[in-house]
Amino acid sequence: MQGYLRSDGRKGIRNVIVVAYLVECAHHVAREISSSFKGQNVHLIGFPGCFPNAYADRIMNALCIHPNVGGALLVSLGCESFNRNRLLENIHASGRPGHLVGIQKQGGTRKAVSDGKEWVANALKEIEKVEKVDMQISDLIVGTVCGGSDATSGITANPAVGRAFDRLVANNGIAIFEETGEMIGLEGIMSKRAVTPELSEELRKSVEKAAKYYTIMGHGSFAPGNADGGLTTIEEKSMGAYCKSGNSPISGLIKPGDVPHKAGLYLMDVVPDGEPRFGFPNISDNAEIVEMIASGSHLILFTTGRGSVVGSAISPVIKICANPETYERMDEDMDINAGKILLNKATLDETGNEIFEKIIEIASGGLSCSEELGHQEFILTYKTFEPIGPSCLPQ
Repeated sequence: MQGYLRSDGRKGIRNVIVVAYLVECAHHVAREISSSFKGQNVHLIGFPGCFPNAYADRIMNALCIHPNVGGALLVSLGCESFNRNRLLENIHASGRPGHLVGIQKQGGTRKAVSDGKEWVANALKEIEKVEKVDMQISDLIVGTVCGGSDATSGITANPAVGRAFDRLVANNGIAIFEETGEMIGLEGIMSKRAVTPELSEELRKSVEKAAKYYTIMGHGSFAPGNADGGLTTIEEKSMGAYCKSGNSPISGLIKPGDVPHKAGLYLMDVVPDGEPRFGFPNISDNAEIVEMIASGSHLILFTTGRGSVVGSAISPVIKICANPETYERMDEDMDINAGKILLNKATLDETGNEIFEKIIEIASGGLSCSEELGHQEFILTYKTFEPIGPSCLPQ
């Protein structure tokens, strides 16, 4: 593998320009700019809110200097509360090209679009000069998410990802799993894998927080599509989701935007802190993907039984299909057919190795199915998080 060397020493497996709108009022202008470069390494991201939010600010700052990002164009209406100047300063401080288009200051839509398109065209040429260096498995951060689960997910795709994660961690890589709302009932089992007693307690608390949050909000992680696919309870779904973590010791607990700096397996707590508030969303596959990318994930392993087609901006998504019938029907969207396990055409270990080799292939420049199809889904909304404590990090 070869990666794009960044000034902070991290290496990216992609070299994209992000066009980031900083309020919904600037979304159209940003989309007009990015869509002019279809098929090129230009990705659209953004935050729709006008009122400031520390979580969204942190995530956007992390994304604009992600190792897969070569430069960033910020698109501002001009009167929103987002701290656009500080974000631009952080981009420049990272050694990346950055530019701010202010729609009101520029004189309206057409002038802003023209300015943005000119800058992106020049930036694409500039980032071609970024140095490429050798990259090892120990340089990789890989996240995993499951979406559109069915009764096959917990016995094929999810445990196969667990096998791939075990191999990644054994090679000094970093693996991140999440969905504390899908660990309800498993907190006792999971906490026993913590590397310290203090971390064990934090893992247990994170699941208890999720259970309280969804009880008060009146929604959770179990969707009608899950039931149609043969799952019966959140506990059943949780057992399947938990399998994605594999069997390695759990090294730490992080929150969105926290970047692990030591090899190992990490749980990401995506449920907001504090009292549950209406206006904060239910968990969403793509929101979780964005949070994992903000924590440094170079790529995402996405398991699905029902058949999800989503991809992501910035970091590639590898689709692992749990159900052989779904794979046969949607093979153009799926990278790995874990459903072979049900048909006795592959073992869990063999499929886990196939996933691991696919990670290397995509990290080496190969395109995932979602990338080839042009998927660049992105969601960023309001949330509130408190900083993690010292018990959450590896010693």
